[in-house]
Amino acid sequence: MAGRTLYRLNGVTHIAGSIGDEPTRCIYSVRRQQNMPMHERIIPYLERVGLYHLARLNSQWFWLDEPLVSAFVERWRPETHTFHMPFGECTVTLQDVAFQLGLPVDGEAVSGCLGEFEKYMEGGRPAWEWFEDLFGERPPPNKVKQMTVHFTWFHERFRVLPPDASEETVRIYARAYIMMLLSTQLFGDKSANRVHIRWLPFVANLDDMGRYSWGSAALAWLYRCMCRVANRNVTNLAGPLQWSAYLPLNDGKEQRVIRYRLALDRLTARDIVWEPYSALDVLAVVHPEILTEEHSRIWRAVDRVVPQLGGVQHIPEDALNVDWLHAKDEREGDRWFPHYYQV
Repeated sequence: MAGRTLYRLNGVTHIAGSIGDEPTRCIYSVRRQQNMPMHERIIPYLERVGLYHLARLNSQWFWLDEPLVSAFVERWRPETHTFHMPFGECTVTLQDVAFQLGLPVDGEAVSGCLGEFEKYMEGGRPAWEWFEDLFGERPPPNKVKQMTVHFTWFHERFRVLPPDASEETVRIYARAYIMMLLSTQLFGDKSANRVHIRWLPFVANLDDMGRYSWGSAALAWLYRCMCRVANRNVTNLAGPLQWSAYLPLNDGKEQRVIRYRLALDRLTARDIVWEPYSALDVLAVVHPEILTEEHSRIWRAVDRVVPQLGGVQHIPEDALNVDWLHAKDEREGDRWFPHYYQV
């Protein structure tokens, strides 16, 4: 295969084609800790919407092993959303999302558009009027930028729940917590300090939020962020990054990238723990509903990484040319994606 075909990425060079020029290139992770207390009275709402386990993880700070992730990014293929290894392919799957983040992976699609979404909603009103309705007030102009609110306004306004708060006030605080949780923990972008009000249609009715597949949306966003950082001109990785442990910040990143790259080059299929979630100590702590057939049959519907799901690998289907889809980011014409892509 010609080099420019192998290393294409929406017409931009994939980092894999530039390792010789940038042998110590290392990505930087973008993630902000929410630092919002999880008041006991909002826990029932978090459970109802399927985000309680994620909220519990929010109390932990995760440092990403940036050199290790950098070595994996070099092996990321946007056409298949898999890491191409010496022995075949592997990737982050819905099973990982379900077991590690405790998110629902079955349900309605999470979708929308980034701006003027209120005109697509039944009985929709201007977005900021809707915001005031749901949160009791509007943020000051210096905390607003286009369709986003600065992180600090939510933090200062909704950090302390009054002890005598009414149930309606508790619902407002639950909405604020969920807005920040979605913007910082699941769908964080490179701004790292802004909360997008695109989530208003979801938090408007907390009773219905639980019907959405938050797990598949989070995985799709992680894939998109991986595709973006595989571009040699991009070095910041955003997205759901709760897949790591504490690491010191000043630890010789450049040399570690080289060591990790060589280690991945030497891996064989025998070095991989293909089914880490089958261990009894793991099964003892996962949510029972994750193990039900309705969920497992969804995460097993993958043809490229069957060994990760306990099967024997067959020849996968040909990869699609997804450059056109990768170029879509909901900004073009503010189209309502649930309608535009319903087919």
